[in-house]
Amino acid sequence: MPTVTSAWIFQGLFLLTALGGFIGLLLRRNLFLKVLCLDVMSTGVISFFVLVAAREGLRTPILASPSEAASFSLAFADPVPQAVILTAIVIGFSVQALLLVVITQLSRREPMLQTADLEEAAGR
Repeated sequence: MPTVTSAWIFQGLFLLTALGGFIGLLLRRNLFLKVLCLDVMSTGVISFFVLVAAREGLRTPILASPSEAASFSLAFADPVPQAVILTAIVIGFSVQALLLVVITQLSRREPMLQTADLEEAAGR
């Protein structure tokens, strides 16, 4: 029987966070809550990828001395997913800021920010 490690527990929790954000994104009718659910979903996905990148090891792949270069048996973290995740965090923050500016402008026309009211106003 396989053992349950903390990595499996974290993996499950991060995927549940992403799934919860996705379900909230589908079910919520308020635009502000949709942006909040989108942020929760992206946090779960980013956390999951950070966990996957750290599976091989937690050491930074920077060699401080020549003696470390001789011993490649150390478990290094993969730097490529870390760079991709850093980019995803910056892009996600920018998208969230842009969405909040658009929602602020929409709130002047429809203060409740309900999608049904906005669709009805667009149909007029």
